[in-house]
Amino acid sequence: MSTKKRLEAPRMRGVEDLLSMEVEQPSSMIPINQIQLPHKQPRRWFDQQKMMHLVESVRKYGILEPLLVRPIPEGKYELVAGERRLRAALEVGLTDVPIVSKELTDTEALAVALLENLQREDLNPVDETEGVLDLLAINLDITTEEVISVLNSAANAKKRNLDLTENVSRQLEQIESVLAGLGKFNAESFRSSRLPLLNLPDNVLEALRSGKLEYTKARVIARVLDEQQRAFLLERIITENLSLSQIKQLIKDLQSASSMPDKTLSERYFDLGKRLKSAKVWDDSKKRKRLEKLLLELEQLLE
Repeated sequence: MSTKKRLEAPRMRGVEDLLSMEVEQPSSMIPINQIQLPHKQPRRWFDQQKMMHLVESVRKYGILEPLLVRPIPEGKYELVAGERRLRAALEVGLTDVPIVSKELTDTEALAVALLENLQREDLNPVDETEGVLDLLAINLDITTEEVISVLNSAANAKKRNLDLTENVSRQLEQIESVLAGLGKFNAESFRSSRLPLLNLPDNVLEALRSGKLEYTKARVIARVLDEQQRAFLLERIITENLSLSQIKQLIKDLQSASSMPDKTLSERYFDLGKRLKSAKVWDDSKKRKRLEKLLLELEQLLE
């Protein structure tokens, strides 16, 4: 009689390893309406262009890789991995999809879903950071806030040349083991480069999550404390696709302007008129279009 292996999330490399284990049934076709999405989904944002490409692929060839599911009451199944494929199948109107079913606990199902998503190249930095935190929390059996506390405690102890407590040392070792399995971070690089993203202002965080902004640019913009200036910067950076060096120069210019004595509205209008005459904004179609919009708003205001 065969003995079933116990799923150990920290050692799993991904869904492929899970599929190589003993399953309750081989790959089979089931009605798509028997599959439900889990209550907690690791992936929060999908690139619409890539989803369109996947939809076209599914329309032509169908679902080539089975969805990983687990059985739930009333003859239904809960999706564990393959949400993009499921969404594409629904969009195309497929009535049946291939699945592999595996008996998993709530914790195991979430761990597998997190691992599957973390291996995706198009996962945005925010979802990736939150996914790594959730995975660490599962493996250490603590909350994500406690994971952050362990990382900060270890960093502070190292900075002050202090010994770690036995508990923090053990937890840090587990964290390093999980991160090594992902192959993207160590504990300190994850703490210093990724955790700050979760404290970004809401509008910057949303732009980062939706793929409109790189995280290196997001961290620079977040240093601008004035909300109006930050909103102005964010819109311009996205619209004009400014480089990191251009963003830093723009912030420097804004800060310099803020430190100058206040000018009257008429003086500012006169200065803008002179600058517009010699500016190269007219040669750039995107900038010219934005300028026309601003001038139209100004004219409407004066009327």
